[in-house]
Amino acid sequence: MYLYHFGLGELPFTLTPNTNFYMPMAMHDEALAVLSTALQTGEGFIKVVGEVGTGKTLLCRKLLNEIPDHFVTAYIPNPYLNPNELRRAVAVELGVKQAQRMSVQLLTQRIQARLLELHGQGHSVVLILDEAQALPEDSLEALRLFTNLETETRKLLQVVLFAQPELDVRLAKTEFRQLRQRITFAYKLRPMNAHEVQQYIQHRLQVAGYKGAELFPVRICRGIARVSKGVPRLVNILCHKMLMLAYGQGHYKITMKLLNAAVKDTESIEQGSKKNLLAFSCLLGLSLLWLAYYALVVKL
Repeated sequence: MYLYHFGLGELPFTLTPNTNFYMPMAMHDEALAVLSTALQTGEGFIKVVGEVGTGKTLLCRKLLNEIPDHFVTAYIPNPYLNPNELRRAVAVELGVKQAQRMSVQLLTQRIQARLLELHGQGHSVVLILDEAQALPEDSLEALRLFTNLETETRKLLQVVLFAQPELDVRLAKTEFRQLRQRITFAYKLRPMNAHEVQQYIQHRLQVAGYKGAELFPVRICRGIARVSKGVPRLVNILCHKMLMLAYGQGHYKITMKLLNAAVKDTESIEQGSKKNLLAFSCLLGLSLLWLAYYALVVKL
């Protein structure tokens, strides 16, 4: 593809959440700090909510990679499970033998016994669910009942929920008020601002091995921030397409024309954003023409 053309060691803007490309932005560092503090307390639910593409899964993997050794984690990336399937998935993650074969009642007993065993060994157990907005309603209640397992001094299981805002809408219902009260810590991820988008692009290029001249000028980064609304996934999609287009045309610098082409080819960019970019491009073009005219007049 374009790796050799730009002197890259790997693709810098893939959609796969790769912690090697993690950039310590304020919002993600704050979320990790909240998670760390909450896990140290040993109680209740912890919730991290963010719009599609804001980096929840990357943050989840970062947590899994860096969580202290005394924590035992049960990770469920796809929680669209009924209560029975959820219990069995948790049991398997905790190392309960023959979890797929035993009755629900026996399974619950074995999970509690396993949690007590890990607690006796000095471990804290954390259940981490990605895409938690997909949990069926009866599974949300089953999840709450998990946190009833406790000793006289602390909960045997903590739960971390990574979810889209739809989870908040569901938890606002009266029937989930008990679960809602158990959420002791919460954080909401925001999109990147224009300056962060520029830093994000440069960071990913450097991690991928880029060592050449400026590839994405500031004005291009601002345009990307405008149409992507600061969503990292959309930034990655646009940058990847622009690099492909630049390679195909033999260019070594990203231009507004390439950005317009990438935006036009991306269905997930809202029509309003596309119109805003067109207006931004026209305004930028007029500004450059005025500067050129002014420089010519001054010279004369």
